[in-house]
Amino acid sequence: MPKHAKTDIELLKTWTLSTAATLGSSVRAKGILQEIQARLPALSKKSVVLEGSEITLAMPASDKAAFSAAVAVISRVMEEAETLPVIPREIEDILTIKTSERHRWLADGRLPSAGTRTVRLNGRARQITFHVFDPRIVEDLLDRGAVDEWREEDIEAKAEKRRRAAYQAKLTRSLKKAKKASEKPRSDADEAAPELRGWEEFDVDGLLR
Repeated sequence: MPKHAKTDIELLKTWTLSTAATLGSSVRAKGILQEIQARLPALSKKSVVLEGSEITLAMPASDKAAFSAAVAVISRVMEEAETLPVIPREIEDILTIKTSERHRWLADGRLPSAGTRTVRLNGRARQITFHVFDPRIVEDLLDRGAVDEWREEDIEAKAEKRRRAAYQAKLTRSLKKAKKASEKPRSDADEAAPELRGWEEFDVDGLLR
């Protein structure tokens, strides 16, 4: 076989992501792929692809050394996959929640943070910092349907807040009305009216002359 023909032969290796690693999320699977790519040299990043739950590395036979190095990196990430922190877009997909819900439940402590991560945006100098989550806790929340419970709690809390606000508004209006009535000045005519009945008759008698 001619020597140049050997370069057309690809070196292939495939890994399968477990459900425990992806938590049933395609977004999580893509996140694991991105974690792999972040650890690979620039020349090897595009040699790794994700199809469904399978990650495949394909390189020319001439890149055997680079292939072996990439296999080692990917294998290490695959071993860590089930314990890799869950990032915001992943937890939103896994739990089927909105960004506003994630922020609210993180702020009130129902959604525990496993720390923060700071990354630099591709092609930009700006960095962003965000909370990450323990995959085992996320799995537990998913299994016991915690999100449905939290949404019910939020609905009840919102209704109670409206009731309190309505009561407070009514009380405030009553107090203002009472205060306004008590502070209303009485005119001189109002004060003298009871004492001036029959004034005309008194004046006719000439008693004031």
